[in-house]
Amino acid sequence: MRCRNHVNLLFEDDDILVVNKPAPFLSIPDHFNPGLPNLADLLNEMYGRVFVVHRLDRDTSGIVLFAKNEDAHRALSRQFEHHSVQKTYVALVDGRLATGSGCITFPLREDIHHSGRTEVDERHGKPSETSYRVLEQFGNSAFVEVMPKTGRMHQIRAHFKAIGHPLLIDPLYGIHSAIYLSQMKLDYKLTAAEERPLMARLTLHAWRLSFAHPGREKILTFEAPLQKDFAILLKYLRKHQIIFWDRLPLTTETQPIRRKSRQRWDKYSTTLLHHDKRAYGHTASKTH
Repeated sequence: MRCRNHVNLLFEDDDILVVNKPAPFLSIPDHFNPGLPNLADLLNEMYGRVFVVHRLDRDTSGIVLFAKNEDAHRALSRQFEHHSVQKTYVALVDGRLATGSGCITFPLREDIHHSGRTEVDERHGKPSETSYRVLEQFGNSAFVEVMPKTGRMHQIRAHFKAIGHPLLIDPLYGIHSAIYLSQMKLDYKLTAAEERPLMARLTLHAWRLSFAHPGREKILTFEAPLQKDFAILLKYLRKHQIIFWDRLPLTTETQPIRRKSRQRWDKYSTTLLHHDKRAYGHTASKTH
């Protein structure tokens, strides 16, 4: 029996369990390998039986809600079906967003050519809606608050890819599979073989969940703190206002940067700022 201490429990009563799921960790048993550790099985060991209300991807951290009885499960599932549950995520996305907030409404469907992926399909896709607000803008990435109204598979990931700003780490829809400190610091000393990534999973966290309690009908709101890897990456982005060296276009101006020439980088970034305040290196104010 695995012990209760392995679960980061945010709230428990006779009807519900609210858990801060770590990543990478499955919410429910894997279809192809049901023996893999997962949150549902762990809670079943602890409580006898729990009911899955919703789930998060393996590599997404944050709040997951479970019911402890059938009546609570029906009531909570109905709220999710009617889109009355307020879900708020935070994410790090690639690039500089043109506006401080927006709403993405591309219809989505399962990618018929690639199993396990979601794609935009204007004709046959299901209605999908994702609102967002930019919290902080870095050199060529942004920290955003995301509010999905619908709950399609990979909705946030597919929607941000569709507008040209995939998650900063997302090997399925984006560019990076991990972020390293050497991508941020020109004078980093460790070799590639020695270095460990700052973060090597989706830059997506289910931060806040608001719903009506199934027994008392009182609105409850829970927030889950960022996992350590996400918090550390965010700290370095804030510290360095980062541009990833391997993402710079290879030109006569940027080639010295790739050779870790700090003096040339200072000159280059100053030139960019002079000509375009939205270019790499600009420190954007917090957007509301």
